[in-house]
Amino acid sequence: MGALALLWGSTFLWIKIALDALAPAQVTLVRCALGAAVLLILCHRKGHRLPRSRALWGRLTVAAFFCNALPFALFSLGEQTVDSGVAGVLNATTPLWTLLIGLTTGTERGLSRARLGGLLLGFTGVLLIFAPWQRSGLAGWGSLAILGAAASYAVAFAYMGRALVGRGTPALALSAAQLVAATGLSALALPAGGLTPVHTDAAGLAAVVALGVLSTGVTFHLSVRLIADEGATTAATVGYLLPVVSVLLGAAVLGEALSVRVVAGMAVVLTGVGLTRWRRRAPGTAVAAAEPAPAVR
Repeated sequence: MGALALLWGSTFLWIKIALDALAPAQVTLVRCALGAAVLLILCHRKGHRLPRSRALWGRLTVAAFFCNALPFALFSLGEQTVDSGVAGVLNATTPLWTLLIGLTTGTERGLSRARLGGLLLGFTGVLLIFAPWQRSGLAGWGSLAILGAAASYAVAFAYMGRALVGRGTPALALSAAQLVAATGLSALALPAGGLTPVHTDAAGLAAVVALGVLSTGVTFHLSVRLIADEGATTAATVGYLLPVVSVLLGAAVLGEALSVRVVAGMAVVLTGVGLTRWRRRAPGTAVAAAEPAPAVR
């Protein structure tokens, strides 16, 4: 979860810079294609083969639409008019959406008061960090696009936890196959605003490479593993850690100041995430997992 937060925390930055060179539809296609290429190379080195079942590829296509093609496009569209702070708050609604979907569909079981409190506390911490009441842009189509992307992630996490992981296919092969499907879906959408000329902006092109290789390929594989090991709702709580990462990177790299409010928000986020991972111990036994952890190798 820590590694995923570190790599995923820079996503909004890369998207912002990449939009200087590419249109939103082009950013979506390139990041999916680069992410798929990275995971296909890793699959080849590990000796894993992509799934051959038509039924499984059908499920992968559904997951690719909700987890990759749709939210990637919505984030790129939304960040044209929404600043990163507002985007961070809206993106942090993913764990809450995931919880709601899990409770509605019955896939979320054994939700303790500590875990529920942790989810709510984590979101409160995100609000403290970003202070959206001090920002503009909360009302508009850009915000709706990012909120839709967060909800789409939640649908995908719940679906993947129920229909894909823990069924015998290695997580790496699942990740690679899903990004291949997402690349195909993104290519189909390219005529809708993605045929504009590419600007030769070195920073923008470098950003889209980082976005595809690190913030798509590597992070998506880690997300699949986390869903398999911890369940959809717990995996989604990594969204609360992204603001903490971005704030710490801003302070360490850019020399940005840390206010008391931001530091307090970070502490609240970490406390909330800790509560979501709290498990009761039965006398004389190891920690009992609240959600099944299928063996995925």
